[in-house]
Amino acid sequence: MLKAVILIGGPQKGTRFRPLSFEVPKPLFPVAGVPMIQHHIEACAQVPGMQEILLIGFYQPDESLTRFLEAAQQEFNLPIRYLQEFTPLGTGGGLYHFRDQILAGSPEAFFVLNADVCSDFPLSAMLDAHRRQPHPFLLLGTTANRTQSLNYGCIVENPQTHEVLHYVEKPSTFVSDVINCGIYLFSPEALKPLRDVFQRNQQDRQLEDTLGHWPGAGTIQLEQDVFSALAGQGQIYVHLTDGIWSQIKSAGSALYASRLYLGRYQFTHPERLAKHTPGGPWIRGNVYIHPTAKVAPSAVLGPNVSIGEGVTVGEGVRLRESIVLHGATLQEHTCVLHSIVGWGSTVGRWARVEGTPNDPNPNDPRAHMDSESLFKDGKLLPAITILGCRVRIPAEVLILNSIVLPHKELSRSFTNQIIL
Repeated sequence: MLKAVILIGGPQKGTRFRPLSFEVPKPLFPVAGVPMIQHHIEACAQVPGMQEILLIGFYQPDESLTRFLEAAQQEFNLPIRYLQEFTPLGTGGGLYHFRDQILAGSPEAFFVLNADVCSDFPLSAMLDAHRRQPHPFLLLGTTANRTQSLNYGCIVENPQTHEVLHYVEKPSTFVSDVINCGIYLFSPEALKPLRDVFQRNQQDRQLEDTLGHWPGAGTIQLEQDVFSALAGQGQIYVHLTDGIWSQIKSAGSALYASRLYLGRYQFTHPERLAKHTPGGPWIRGNVYIHPTAKVAPSAVLGPNVSIGEGVTVGEGVRLRESIVLHGATLQEHTCVLHSIVGWGSTVGRWARVEGTPNDPNPNDPRAHMDSESLFKDGKLLPAITILGCRVRIPAEVLILNSIVLPHKELSRSFTNQIIL
């Protein structure tokens, strides 16, 4: 018997994903046509022996989350429950707080997945490795170049046994090119070190902050409190993958993740990919079109385009490397490149909306997506274009590298600006 836990965070997190997370919880943002965490749930449901999937976070259980959970339970025929933290408890605090629910039924092991990662999720391979050599903690790792490795948790492993000898979260100098993917397989014994951290936090008065407020013994960070402390003690091992992997921290990384998942659909869900048919739009590369979307025959879509529910795409529209969300309208001869068009937005005839691609270096096979903040030194960084919900872009307007928030009508061109 197996279980899976997906850590979905909460509204105070994911600020680099704004303004997209203003309208929908980040874990439910559509990537390649389905909510972000549906990719995780699909991967977990395919593991033989999976009995239950738990979501842990501190979002309020609103209508959208409840509706998604009900639909997912019916589709995958698995119990899927949301466990709400009373306060943000870190990457490990929720696991310890809800330990009774996780261990109910005596699972052999349980997967732990961060919601904001894109991956092919080699869960069966991790399970095989765990069964061959059982240990409390098994981490999924991949490689990064020396510069980008500083942005992740770095793993120093024994190349023969794959034991984690040293772990440093976001080091200031180069430690290792093996990085933590945020996907784990824990045995029930893994909760004992979390208990030790919890008890130590209760006793350690040095955790009291400068304002005299006690931050809470329940807050536990897996990376700093557990992995760093237990590395080299024969309890943590790493399983390396050369499959797809990326974080989803910013809007640009959501576009990149959409591209990766659309590429995987060729093998996992070919039925989700649109095909060029006589009388239909011209399809180039991997494209997802929701069944309720209306796309004109003369439109040219792709590569790497996702069109959401109820979208209208007019004659002569050109779409490439973009996500078009629920209810948006692209009028005749619109050109949208490297952009996310928000819910209910309208882009007028002959308008051009173009962002700056910030993909990983194609000449470096170990390069990953840089998930930078929108601003640096008070300036908006070049990035993809985001059109917020219910924005209307009049005809013959050029928008480059902009972020347009809701309820604004534009009447001139903007380049590399944020419109509030």
